[in-house]
Amino acid sequence: MQAWMWLGPVIMLFVVLGFVTLAILFERKVIGWMQSRIGPNRVGPWGLFQTVADVLKLLLKEDIVPQKADETLFKLAPVIAFVPAFAVVAVLPFTDSLVFADIGVGLLYFIAISSITTIGILAGGWASNNKYALIGAMRSAAQMISYEIPLVMALVGVIMAAGTLNLSGIVEAQKEMWFIVPQFIGFVVFFIASLAELNRTPFDLPEAESELVAGYHVEYSGFRFAFFMLAEYVYVFAMSALTTVLFLGGWNPLFGFTFLPPLIWFLLKFSLIVFTLIWIRATLPRIRVDQLMQLGWKVLLPLALFNIFLSALLKEIPGIGSYY
Repeated sequence: MQAWMWLGPVIMLFVVLGFVTLAILFERKVIGWMQSRIGPNRVGPWGLFQTVADVLKLLLKEDIVPQKADETLFKLAPVIAFVPAFAVVAVLPFTDSLVFADIGVGLLYFIAISSITTIGILAGGWASNNKYALIGAMRSAAQMISYEIPLVMALVGVIMAAGTLNLSGIVEAQKEMWFIVPQFIGFVVFFIASLAELNRTPFDLPEAESELVAGYHVEYSGFRFAFFMLAEYVYVFAMSALTTVLFLGGWNPLFGFTFLPPLIWFLLKFSLIVFTLIWIRATLPRIRVDQLMQLGWKVLLPLALFNIFLSALLKEIPGIGSYY
């Protein structure tokens, strides 16, 4: 039994790392296609080994710690940023039987643990003893905290509709209708806020190279820099899976078509979300920091509050309330 307990996280680690490797390559290929460029095509057939070569390059680079940096915290910050990204994957159900930790408060666990990454980003910028890194870290923290509020409030409607915080239970509640229909406003708010939480375009201000010389991780090199980037792509995996679970019915088939296994249905929806994230990155420009804050506090937060009110109202209407 103990051997199996260790085997599960190891398998999940390799699955996530495999996704990150392929996602980076796929992203570069798709963006190249959308922007009429070639994309990676030199290292290996069709450029398949380009990401592997990039990882090896980072691992072989010199590990530099600034002379006046807080060495302990400087080295610990990338770990603090990465570990929560991997820890949240444990509660994600891919099918009714394929979930590592099916806990009763899985959604609450995901929200709580993922918030810790903000501390890693803030610590990395502060420990660098670099003013640009500190400014980048503060701006990153402000962005992530600001958008975490509407993101969490957008989930209240889902919790009301499902009547549970268990992620498998939320999927089971969508057998008749996916929550993207009755909770469309919540889905829009959640998706936009998740883009900001992931530091993805058009909300990639934490890594605004033209303004902050790479932001909070400007002093990082080699594998420590890779940890920050790895955390970002692991969260792409986690957030895409969570969106699939909460709003797209998880492993439930479309229109009752059961000719495909549940895992395939989950992966198809998951892949659609990942492709959408890449599509947005290829097409939208970065917004200004004042626009970012106004969108979060003046648009998304009121919409999330309205969605909660609307969900409570619809829950009491006969016929419609049966979906809640």
